[in-house]
Amino acid sequence: MPAASFDACVDAALEQLGTPDGALLPLLHAIQAAYGHVPADTVPLIADRLNLSRAEVHGVLSYYHHFRKSPAGKVVVQLCRAEACQSVGADALAEHAKARLGCDFHETTADGSVTLEPVYCLGQCACGPSMMVGERVHALVTPEKFDALLARARSDA
Repeated sequence: MPAASFDACVDAALEQLGTPDGALLPLLHAIQAAYGHVPADTVPLIADRLNLSRAEVHGVLSYYHHFRKSPAGKVVVQLCRAEACQSVGADALAEHAKARLGCDFHETTADGSVTLEPVYCLGQCACGPSMMVGERVHALVTPEKFDALLARARSDA
């Protein structure tokens, strides 16, 4: 992607935010919304516009798991990792998901179709383990239900 495009995106987001004070997180969200991830080429631009070091911007990017450094797959699967879900089988579900997809958390399948992410509560504590596929939350997820939901999501994508 051309640097001029990144410049325009960063400048447009900053213009909308109105002030650079405290703008780093909203700016990162705006860039991820525009590109599906925060491209490495935007880090120096962000640092320059906000008068921060590249290390400061990179530190925020690496601290918050929400921000992606590369594009996500066509389907994003989030598995709840909170204690309530763990107590009813989320660890086994996570291992099943990793094996089925052939990737770990914060990774995308080799074919680029699915990104697996941890999430630390989907608000379904009474009926875990839970997961989100795209924007839809699913409860009482078993390995078999995971496989069915994944197959449906892949066919819809």
